[in-house]
Amino acid sequence: MIVIDLPEDQEDLYCHCLEEWSDEMREAGDLKRAWFVRMKDRGLRVKVAMDEQGVIGGMIHYGPIENVPVQGIGLYYVYCIWVHGYRQGRGNFQGKGMGTALLAAAEEDARQRGAGGLVAWGLALPVFMRAAWFRRHGYVEVDRNGAMRLLWKRFHEDSAAPSWMKSDRKPKLVDGKVVVTSVVNGWCPAGNLVHERARRAAAAAGPNVLFHTVDAFERNVGLEWGTNGALFVDDKPVRTGPPPSYEKLRAMIARRARHPRHPKPVAPST
Repeated sequence: MIVIDLPEDQEDLYCHCLEEWSDEMREAGDLKRAWFVRMKDRGLRVKVAMDEQGVIGGMIHYGPIENVPVQGIGLYYVYCIWVHGYRQGRGNFQGKGMGTALLAAAEEDARQRGAGGLVAWGLALPVFMRAAWFRRHGYVEVDRNGAMRLLWKRFHEDSAAPSWMKSDRKPKLVDGKVVVTSVVNGWCPAGNLVHERARRAAAAAGPNVLFHTVDAFERNVGLEWGTNGALFVDDKPVRTGPPPSYEKLRAMIARRARHPRHPKPVAPST
């Protein structure tokens, strides 16, 4: 097994998170490709792990923390680390040390680029991007946001710990309409899939439903919303992990569209 920088001829594979066989990846559209193009000049780093036959089975992408809505200075941030674990497509590569090798390569690369530490997000649940996995690799938890954990490995004594940037901002309501708001950054196909399904579901719900996209590519937008990926129906957040189906989103929006918000009657002046 070897870990190398992403070859140019494998960029499409990377943009599909090694799941080029997946219908859901195609449904997520081209948002990740657009994000990747925009991030190339902003310090984004991508490495892949290859087995003995030269088949890519894992990937990690990371970059300066100043590009994401997380408080931190002089650190690098892991967007995602992923080892393909399905029988479909290229097969199951998990349990062979690829994840460990990818993380170690990213740490060394970030050190050489002068980073004061490597930061990662993880989930308290035993699913994708498990916080416990990072802790086993020497990462320390420094902040929480629901089930999400923020962890880091310090490289220098004078490096300051990162923290989540929290915000209570919610979408604006429109009288007589249902507003579906998608905050989307583009880096994660799962979030892109939610965005595309919600957009289609809103369009199918009729004229009482408005769809609003918040492009959270720029850090200041993510800081303003406290996230770079979320979905709201009016001012109510929708649980998006794992991504809800198109049918579920359409039914949810249709129910709300039957009872759109109306302005409260104004008491007559005396």
